Amino acid sequence: MPYPDPTNPHPMPGFPQVCFIKNTVSNPHIIIGDYTYYDDPEDSENFERRVLYHYPFMGDKLIMGKFCAIARGVTFIMNGANHSMAGFSTYPFGIFGQGWERVVPTAEESYKGDTVVGNDVWLGYDATVMPGVSIGHGAIVAAKAVVTRDVPPYAIVGGNPSRVIHLRFPEEVIEALLEIAWWDWELDKITRNLEYIVGADLEALRSRP
Repeated sequence: MPYPDPTNPHPMPGFPQVCFIKNTVSNPHIIIGDYTYYDDPEDSENFERRVLYHYPFMGDKLIMGKFCAIARGVTFIMNGANHSMAGFSTYPFGIFGQGWERVVPTAEESYKGDTVVGNDVWLGYDATVMPGVSIGHGAIVAAKAVVTRDVPPYAIVGGNPSRVIHLRFPEEVIEALLEIAWWDWELDKITRNLEYIVGADLEALRSRP
């Protein structure tokens, strides 16, 4: 059964602003799933420029699942942006060396862990995701939201700082969708059942061969 080639960076002929970015990201600390795309008319292949303060010595990763939609201007702030707040000053004296290196903060003082985005997540225009945040499967992040805390699966969040506006489905439906995990199906099965994946009949989706 035919389906779009996940190894083709630009799956829409004549429309290069959409890019399957797994094919263009080279940083080993940025892990992207199949069919996750970035939409940007300026340079859709250069998604890495939207991942800021991502210094190799920090060791943190940005991990994104499959079938995510990333709108133009989405920005990920990584752990390298954090300053220690344990003392009176937050100024990073130590990074300038020349005698000041004796007060370089330990990584633990500013490290919040990996940033993890689940499968089938929609990140809206100009949204910002802060370090160490986890965004659950099926979530929607509204345009210009600033995500400072974990987002539950299938939640819609918005605002600065973001808050849960509501869940997309009742809890029992969300639990069933997480168990079904259609994004892990074989591509042939996904393609056969697109109408059920984009539909809203849980029992029909659950029973798909």
